[in-house]
Amino acid sequence: MPTDTQFRPNSQTTDFGKRPAADVIIVGGGIAGLVAALRLSTSCQVLLLNKGGFGEGASSLWAQGGISAAIGDDDSPELHAADTIRAAAGTADPQIIGILTSRAPDCIASLQEWGVDFDTEDDGSPALGREAAHSRNRILHIGGDSTGRGLMETLCAAVRKQPTITIRDHCVAEELIVHHNRIVGLYCRDLKTADTPAEALFAPAVILATGGIGGLFEVTTNPSECTGEGLGMAARAGILLADLEFVQFHPTAMNVGITPAPLATEALRGEGATLINDRGERFMVKVHENAELAPRDIVARAVWREIHAGRQVFLDCRTAIGTNFESRFPTVYQLCRNAGLDPARMPIPVAPAAHYHMGGIATDRNGRTSMQGLWACGEVASTGIHGANRLASNSLLEGVVFGAAAADDICRHLAKRYENADRSDRGSSILAPHPLPASRFRCYDAKISTLTLARLRQLMSANVGVVRQQESLMATLHELDGLIAQIGDKSAMAANMLLAARLITEAALQRCESRGGHFREDYPTPNPTMRHRSFMRLNDDIAKRSPQVIA
Repeated sequence: MPTDTQFRPNSQTTDFGKRPAADVIIVGGGIAGLVAALRLSTSCQVLLLNKGGFGEGASSLWAQGGISAAIGDDDSPELHAADTIRAAAGTADPQIIGILTSRAPDCIASLQEWGVDFDTEDDGSPALGREAAHSRNRILHIGGDSTGRGLMETLCAAVRKQPTITIRDHCVAEELIVHHNRIVGLYCRDLKTADTPAEALFAPAVILATGGIGGLFEVTTNPSECTGEGLGMAARAGILLADLEFVQFHPTAMNVGITPAPLATEALRGEGATLINDRGERFMVKVHENAELAPRDIVARAVWREIHAGRQVFLDCRTAIGTNFESRFPTVYQLCRNAGLDPARMPIPVAPAAHYHMGGIATDRNGRTSMQGLWACGEVASTGIHGANRLASNSLLEGVVFGAAAADDICRHLAKRYENADRSDRGSSILAPHPLPASRFRCYDAKISTLTLARLRQLMSANVGVVRQQESLMATLHELDGLIAQIGDKSAMAANMLLAARLITEAALQRCESRGGHFREDYPTPNPTMRHRSFMRLNDDIAKRSPQVIA
């Protein structure tokens, strides 16, 4: 990564160009965005846009389980890769997985250099836990079940110290700017003045790290900021998307009437907690040889079937964890106490909830998308690592590994771009549409569409959730098209959410089989001819909302 000089934009511009806001604009302040910003900060001017306050609103902050890395004496990157491939149900990219698992130990070391303090054993060695579908203990934690918060607090502190990183809070991106088949910037709005015209920002490189899609569903473990808007923006720009049908539903969200649903981490089952129904039956032993430690999609469907049969489901931690609950899992313990439960003495009511999107913007090993000028990392990206079903605790790792990879690739790209330029000319202008059109959206705010968004979430949970089938998927597409026409260009938030939801539903309809997180009741088994990734982009006539499916 070049460090001899910084790529600093100056005031020069031309009639055909726009002054860049920075060398790199990063949209999203979760772990992937923060790692990318830190890697870039030694040689680039970075503008970091956050939908909420800095360090708030990212799924990374809520991650309880941990971050995986093969650093144990009995472990190896090859074993970690094999577990990841096995969980992915046949559609993962083994080469990308190899990159992830081989870089994991060095990424853990980098996090420690930035100040991250992982839990240790009494002898000072890393405390390694195990979660579902892992064959070795390889999960690192911070404060027991506060890994996400620990990572975010440390990385946010490191970012704040960097003079080359400018942070804009409560600033939301709503549309990418395309010029000559290249992303040259984006439109954004300050949420405190969201009814004012959108602001155009330009940069030689844009990174989308906007997170997932949980907010498209009625029951989710994701923060309210995770609404699939990055996916919608990319689709409108004609960017290639991948594996949109694969949504992971966490089997043990706490069913206590709180939105977003608090998560009862997978680590509880890793410590021996069991799933029981209201008859006291431990039903997972009849479902899978690994019982509660089966892959998440299998556990989620088993829990869903119990609930739809009229039974309640509970996570019973009384024997396995008991009185050690508060010290071992302080975050979950406090969540339970806030809901009036004592998990050391009472089983925790649980239900499946939208948790993670394996699909997203198609990217390569360097985070590059199908259009020059745009990179993506974190949950909004689809690297091919997770296939049809993500292995527990690989998401934080992916954010670190590929946030760094995107940053390093951009540094190489900018170094080449500025190679023959005088220092005073570096970053002087960006070619942009002339004259620059206004953003297509009148405003960002969703107040005008509260009922529309409530209906969207109902539709997605009922028909594009844990169990799907053709008739309900087609009905959902029809109703979504009506909602899209109704919203039009009135609300950027609603329009991008609706488009993301429509694309996910279309992808679910196109995959006529069951695989990983995608289960079709009318096609309940895997189809060997569909053991591959799926790709999709919008046609040129975006108004038709018709996706082009590229198998």
